[in-house]
Amino acid sequence: MMDVRHPRRWLILVVLCLSTLVLVIDNMALNVAIPPLTEDLKASAQDIQWIIDSYILVFAGLLLTSGSLSDRFGRRKVMMIGLALFGVASLVAAYAGSPGQLIAARVVMGVGGALVMPGTLSILITVFDDTERRKAMSVWSSVAMLGMVGGPVVGGLLIAQFWWGAVFLINVPIAIGAIVAAVVWMPESRGPWQKPDPLGAILSAVGLTALVWVIIELPQHGLSVPAAIVAVAGLAGFVVWELRTPYPMVPLGLFRNRNFSGGSLSLTLVQVGNGGLLLVLTQYLQFVLGYTPTQTGLAFIPMAVAVLAFNTLGATLGQKIGNRPMTAAGLVVMAAGFGVLAIVSPADGFVVPATALVLIGAGSGLAMPAAIGALMGEVPAEQAGVGSALNDTIQQAGAALGVAVLGSVLAAGYTGGMPDSASDQARRSIADALGIAARTSDAGLAEAAREAFTAGMSTTFLFGACGVLAAALLAVLVMRDRTASAAQDAQADALVTH
Repeated sequence: MMDVRHPRRWLILVVLCLSTLVLVIDNMALNVAIPPLTEDLKASAQDIQWIIDSYILVFAGLLLTSGSLSDRFGRRKVMMIGLALFGVASLVAAYAGSPGQLIAARVVMGVGGALVMPGTLSILITVFDDTERRKAMSVWSSVAMLGMVGGPVVGGLLIAQFWWGAVFLINVPIAIGAIVAAVVWMPESRGPWQKPDPLGAILSAVGLTALVWVIIELPQHGLSVPAAIVAVAGLAGFVVWELRTPYPMVPLGLFRNRNFSGGSLSLTLVQVGNGGLLLVLTQYLQFVLGYTPTQTGLAFIPMAVAVLAFNTLGATLGQKIGNRPMTAAGLVVMAAGFGVLAIVSPADGFVVPATALVLIGAGSGLAMPAAIGALMGEVPAEQAGVGSALNDTIQQAGAALGVAVLGSVLAAGYTGGMPDSASDQARRSIADALGIAARTSDAGLAEAAREAFTAGMSTTFLFGACGVLAAALLAVLVMRDRTASAAQDAQADALVTH
């Protein structure tokens, strides 16, 4: 890592935050745009699934390859190419005249996003030293949280004033601003030259794409055996090849380090819970409490405020007590928030969910920068790009798994809670049940659907709370602070190796 602080490091952080912001806002705003673009483009349910999933598949599948490319050819250069691709594809998406055009644009956006994302963390850890890296990480994660919360709000306002394409069009000026700022302020950095690893790139892309496809398809269509075979074969082949080749694309030896493995696995479990949070709570607010999409986005403001406040607190305390206790404490607070959501009832209104969101935001503000700082602090500067991509890939898989698994738990709980007299369509989803109830003026069916959904939500958030508690336990058992003695570190590394 650099020992000399870069004189423009805080301006560089602005570029990294802009680059992250454009990706987060786009993904969150798209959820609000689905209904109007469905009507305008005459998109089928399958078209909508591909509009959403095509980006995720390409993004997750190319992360490791793009991280390796950034280390090899230059992190600033690769990030700027990604921003340009993302901006151009967003412009095409905004004026798409058919579902096919929009899906194609989303694929290119996924490529651009995959090129951008590894550069954000890798550049951050190379321009900030140990004394300021935690503070910079807190700012970066706060901006990401603001984008997540603000995305639906911005999307709702843009659609109300203009049309659904505006949620893509807004990406263009942000991308241009980030590119210009990168040219003016950001230095180029890269790892030492090494031979390319084309087989590793192909195996990782095929394996990860197949894995994410399996996870996406699981809730609606069950396990896709062919895709699962491809995922296992691709990823197993990738691991075997990376361990044998003299010039590996990904330094799998990082997982021998307790902070990297403990931090990344803890974050994966947290992302499982967070994926379920966004999926479930947004539906609860709209279908059970009757919120509009814009109101739903605004409802997450308590969590964003808590993240901002406790990110600052976490950056200060973390310097004194270390990453491991900070990560564990924050995760316990997050688990408490999920536990509160598990006891929510429609009669509570928004007070109880708001309390839970504050707890989740506070815990996230304490834990996430500490966990990310711990694992990225162990990545050599020359491998910062692919190390960042490895962390991003693990978290993406965790978020996708959370949507799939907790979505299945919610669906099962909802169906099981519906009365036998309800139609199969009404038992399939709360949206269908409320639609039928509105057409038939059946208030009883609507009430039963809301109660069944709330019961299923309680079970889902209990699973989420258990996952986050498991992440806290993992952080305590596996992670180590830099203050540990050399003898303790050597003994721990020996245990991990064996």
